[in-house]
This record gives sequence, structure tokens and C-alpha cells, in this order.
Amino acid sequence: MDLELPKKLTDYLAELDAFIEREIKPLEQENDNIRFFDHRRENSRTDWANGGTHSKEWRALLAKATRRADAAGHYRYALPKAYGGKDGSNLDMAVIREHLNAKGLGLHNDAASEHAIVSTQLLTAQLLIEFGSEAQKKKLLPPLLDGTGAMAMGITELNHGSDATHMETVARREGEHWIINGNKTWNSGANWCGTNMVFARTSGKAGDAKGITAFLVPCFPNPAPGMVVEEVLWTLVMPSDHCTVSLTNVKVHNDDIIGGEGNGLAIAQRFFNENRIRQAAASLGAAQYCVNESVKYAMQRKPFGKPLASNQGIQFPLVELQTQLEMVRALLYRTAWLMDKHGAKSQTDKVSMLNFWANRLCGEASDRAIQVHGGLGYSRHKPFEHIYRHHRRYRITEGTEEIQMRRVAGYMFGFMKSDKGVEA
Repeated sequence: MDLELPKKLTDYLAELDAFIEREIKPLEQENDNIRFFDHRRENSRTDWANGGTHSKEWRALLAKATRRADAAGHYRYALPKAYGGKDGSNLDMAVIREHLNAKGLGLHNDAASEHAIVSTQLLTAQLLIEFGSEAQKKKLLPPLLDGTGAMAMGITELNHGSDATHMETVARREGEHWIINGNKTWNSGANWCGTNMVFARTSGKAGDAKGITAFLVPCFPNPAPGMVVEEVLWTLVMPSDHCTVSLTNVKVHNDDIIGGEGNGLAIAQRFFNENRIRQAAASLGAAQYCVNESVKYAMQRKPFGKPLASNQGIQFPLVELQTQLEMVRALLYRTAWLMDKHGAKSQTDKVSMLNFWANRLCGEASDRAIQVHGGLGYSRHKPFEHIYRHHRRYRITEGTEEIQMRRVAGYMFGFMKSDKGVEA
């Protein structure tokens, strides 16, 4: 592995920065759009009268930024060239996501809504490209590719989270159709996405990896009869689109199965592995932003007639954080490079290491930034509280940090099969 990033990639980061300054920053300042990112951000983004969901103005601004990014050739970067992308690698996406998050809050990248000018939401399009039928791709890909549509994923249930193989949602065959009954929670986007990828057991018994099937179920604005958004869950970061959904005799056609009957978990694992490393990259970038801002402030702030930065009590915690950031960055780049070399589902143990450690580290960095900035850091006039609240979520989603450590232990102690890091 060449330990220096490819020049093509570093040149692209410069191209992105120029695009942000030319196209995105001006849009961020138009019509007081900065209200979505300054101390007013939570109230401006949230439609409190409509269940705490995303306001129409907020979604409209994200959509406008997405259109500009897509027109400039950035939005679909990670997708194959045949679909308007640039064949972006795992290394590319790790570096880009770190870079965008290290720039702080802004319309170029908003981790809380998973919006970015280089899309992080197109993993669902990638799943459709890899596992979908030609008919499914023809029908569902266009709105995913240009950002006018999105796809939700219903895996977690009210009684089952990390133990996905024990899900109680079931589907039974009736001729050419399937009848789905059960529930999903943390079904993010089910209140606004056009399609919901619902996972249900179709054969086997609880605990079996085989026998879970993924169905493409019509969602918003015309949901399949029997699929109801029961609640939008309020969280540490608002607005929310994290839904609890009930499924009562939901009827879908056999052609709505994606990836083949009984093979749903393979789709979920494909999604999780790439999303976990991208979450880690986002946390790394956000943590670096917190450290950078703390150093800058400590150099400027002069209580008792001398800069805060002259105090070892300020220096040493930031030194420790920067040291850990450098180590995480080295592991992130190496792991992403190995995933490109050996496959997206390889390096599972390293991905899990990165996921739980980088996400935890971001919490420590944002907490330290609050402390260094004092009362200002505690206020919403700085973004550290927002970063802390959002990235706290990453220690739970896509597998809790305990699940990540359990996976690492599985490889370390031989409970899980290892084939050059390829997932069993």
C-alpha cells in the first residue's frame, strides 16, 4: 500500500472545495438559509406541529443542494460510471467523508440528515444495482440516482435490534404474492421515502441466517395497504424521521423480492459493512474539526493575560486526542484500501474496530471542545453540542459498539471464521 493518498484523490478534494465555495456557500447564505446551521438550526429544521419531522423548507434546501451537486458530477461519485458515478472506491469515500465532516456544519455536508454533496445515501442505490432485477432497477433507480427519491430499510423491530436473525416479522406465500405481518422500528425515512426495503422471515427458524427475505414495499406517498407509520421517534437530534411501522397483511408480489428468497441478510450485511466504515470516517472528520477549532480558540483566548494554549491542562488532552485521531486515520485508510482489494465484505474485524472507536472518539473530542470553549462551547452558538448529540447515535446504529467489539472478539478468539478478513 502506498501510504500517500493518490494524487487523483487529493486533486478531487480540491475540486470539491472549489465547488463548495462557488455553488454551495452562496446558497447557504441565501434567504437566511444559514438559520439551518447556526444556533437556530434545530427549530428551523423541525416541523414541531407535524410530529417533529423535517420541515418542508429544510428538505427543499437539501434537495436544491443535491441538484447542484448532481449537475456538477459529484453526487453519484461512489456509483459505477454506467450510472453516472465515478467508480468511487472505499478509500475514496472514506477520505471524502472525513474531509467533508472536518469542514464543520454546513450545506456541503450535514451528517444529522445524512446529506452530503458526495452522497452517502446512495448505498441503497448500490444495493439495487447489485441485487435488483432489471424491472426493479428500471422502476426505482432513476429517483434514487438524481436524489429526488430515497429508499428506507426496515430491519430493526420493537423486540429485536442487534439480533436480526430472530426477527418476528414474517411473510407467507399466497400464489404469486406474499403477505407480510409484523413491525419495524428505527425504520428511518418510512414517512417520506418512496420505497421501504422490508426484511421478513419466509422460512427457517429464529436464529437462522438463511430464510430472511427482503421485499420492496411501496411507501410514501402511497404506501401499500396495511403498512402504517405509527410513530416518529423523537431523539437527541431533531428533526426526526425514525419511524415505528406496523405491517398488517401487507400484500406484495413475488417480483418485489430483491436478492432472492431467503437471502435478505446478505443484502443487509453488504449495506452494513460499507456504512460502518463511512460512519467511522464521518466521526473521524468531525472529531478533527473539534480538535482544530479548540486549538484555534486556545491560541486566541487570553484569560489572565496569556493564551489558553500556554496551559498544559489545555494542551495535553488535545494532544492525546490528536494522537488517537492519527492512529484511527491510519487504520481507516488501510482498511478501506484492503476492502477495495479483497471485497466490500472483507476486513470485517477492522471495520468494527474503526466503527466503535472512531464514534466514541468523536464524542470525546466534541466534549473536550465544549470544555475548551467554556460557556460558549456549551451554547448552541458553537456546533459542538450538535456534533456530540448526532455522533452519539453512531455508537448504536448499524450495530452497537458492544456488537462491534463482539465481532472483533469473534475473530480474535476463533469463534468466527476468518479468510484473510473475509466475513463468514
